[in-house]
Amino acid sequence: MSCQNQSCKSERILRVSGKVSDMGSYRIGAHQLHNYAPRDLGIGGGDYIQFEVCLQCGQQQGKFPLPEAALERG
Repeated sequence: MSCQNQSCKSERILRVSGKVSDMGSYRIGAHQLHNYAPRDLGIGGGDYIQFEVCLQCGQQQGKFPLPEAALERG
């Protein structure tokens, strides 16, 4: 797998995956949530945190832009 950034294409992709057994804290601007991982932020959801980031350019991998998340709507 290579970076999705068209000018990078590095294969230095860090894949993070973890099962969390408790709630976390998530913040977008002034909106904050203490709950399990939201499914609409591109970082997993529920009991699991999963995301990929390029170690060369720092771009998070995935399909972006994301629609407005429930956290942003309050």
